[in-house]
Amino acid sequence: MTRPAASSIDGAPAPRTLRRAMDARHLVMIALGGVIGSGLFLSSGYTIHQAGPLGAVLAYLLGAFVVWLVMVCLGELAVVYPVSGSIHIYAARTMGPATGFATAWLYWLCWVVALGSEFTASGILMQRWFPNVEVWVWCIVFAGVLFTLNAISARVFGETEFWFALIKVVAIVALIVLGTMAIFGFTPLSPEPHQAVGLTNFATPDGLLPAGLGGVLITSLAVFYAFSGAELVGVAAGETKDPGKNIPRALRSTVLRLLVLFVGSIIVIAALLPYEQAGLSSSPFVDVFEYVGVPYAADVMNFVVITALLSVGNSGLYSCARMLFSLAEEGYAPRAFTKLTRRGIPMLALLVSLAIGLVSLITSVVAAETVYLVLVSIAGFAAVAVWMAIVAAQFFHRRQFLRGGGDPSTLAFRTPFYPLVPILAFVLLTASIVAIAFDPNQAPALYFGIPFVALCYLAFWLLYGRKGITPVRRDEEAPVD
Repeated sequence: MTRPAASSIDGAPAPRTLRRAMDARHLVMIALGGVIGSGLFLSSGYTIHQAGPLGAVLAYLLGAFVVWLVMVCLGELAVVYPVSGSIHIYAARTMGPATGFATAWLYWLCWVVALGSEFTASGILMQRWFPNVEVWVWCIVFAGVLFTLNAISARVFGETEFWFALIKVVAIVALIVLGTMAIFGFTPLSPEPHQAVGLTNFATPDGLLPAGLGGVLITSLAVFYAFSGAELVGVAAGETKDPGKNIPRALRSTVLRLLVLFVGSIIVIAALLPYEQAGLSSSPFVDVFEYVGVPYAADVMNFVVITALLSVGNSGLYSCARMLFSLAEEGYAPRAFTKLTRRGIPMLALLVSLAIGLVSLITSVVAAETVYLVLVSIAGFAAVAVWMAIVAAQFFHRRQFLRGGGDPSTLAFRTPFYPLVPILAFVLLTASIVAIAFDPNQAPALYFGIPFVALCYLAFWLLYGRKGITPVRRDEEAPVD
C-alpha cells in the first residue's frame, strides 16, 4: 500500500508555491540569527567558569571545528535536496524513512521548546525598564510580533532576520575591538585608567587547564548547543534563489563569521575577567563593556540580548513551520499543514508551532520540575543528535552516489576529505553525548533524549511501518513560484 501524494487533495494537485525569495546574505544572517543568542551572551561565562580561560577557548575552537565539519556535510546535501525543512529529508533518503521521521520530530521539538524559553527570557529582561508589566504580557507581545514577521512572506522574514542578526554582530565586533584595546591597556572610554592585562588571567592558580581536558569535553555539549542553529541554511534551502550557488556561499560565510565572532569574543572575555567570577552575577558582555567604559553598558546589552533572543525565536518559528510543512508533504503529518497562503506561507503549520511553543512556555511555570525539564532535556539532546543525522546522511549519500557510478567532480558542492570528515564529525559528536553523562547538570539530556528517539521509531513503526506505507518522495527541488 502506498500513501497518496500529500500534494493532492480530492484528486486535484494542491498548489505548492514556496517562493525562492532569499539570497545568500539572508541565509548567512538567518544562520547567525539562529546561532547567536543566550548561549553566547549569557552562557559563555558559565563555560569559562567551568573549563577555565584556555579550556573555554579550546571548547569553542572545538565547537567551531565541528560546525565546519557539519556544515560542509550539510552543503553537499542541501544542494542535492534544496527543499524546505530538508534536514529530515536527508536522513529519510539515505538512512530510511523511520530515521527521517525521528530526526524531524527531534528538530521540531528542539525549536518549539526554544520558542518558549526565548519569550520568557525576553520578558524577564524587559522588566529592567518596565518593572510593573508582567512577564507574560511581554511573551504575548513578542509572540505576536514574530508571528506577524513570519506570516507576511519569506522575504520579509529574511529581511527582518538580517537586521536582527546585524545588531548582534555589531555588538560582538564592538566587544572584540574595545576588549582587545583594553587587553593592551588602552581604554579611552573609561574614566579610570586600566593597566594592560595581556593574557595573565589565562594563568590560573590551578594551571592553564584548571578543570583538565575533561572540563573541555564536558562543556563541549553546552558549546555545541551555543552553535546550534547554523544548520538553518539547510532548512531554508527550499526558499533560496539559485541554491547551487547561494547555499555553498552562505555556508562558507557562516562558518568563517562564527569562528571569528565566537572565538574572538571568548578570548577577550577570558583575558579581561577572572575565570572564578566570569558570568556568575551578570552577562560577561556587560562586565566587559563596563570594564572598557561603555556608557550605559547594562542597558545597551539588555537591548542587544533581547534582540538576540527574539532573533533566535524568529528563526526557530520559521524552522518549526517549515518542518511541519515538510513532514506533511512526506505524508507523516496531517495534509492540512501543506496548505499555503497566497504569499507561500504554511500558515497552519506556523500557528500550530507557535501555539505549542506557548504551551512549552506555560509548562516552564506550572510544571518546571517535570514536563518542562523533560522538554528542555530533549531539546538539548536534539541539538547534537540532528547534527549527527546530517553527517551520517552525507556519508551514506556519497556512498550510494559512488556505488551508482556517480562522479564526485560533477557535484555542485562536495564535502572535502570524504569519508574522513563525516566519520570524524560523528565521533566527536558522539563523544560529547557520552561526556554529558558525567555532568549531573546535563545528564537529563540523555535520560530523556534517548527514550524520545526510541519512542519516535516505535511510533513510526506503529503508524506506518507495520502497514507497509511508503513515504511520498518529493521532487528534489521545490517548484519556483
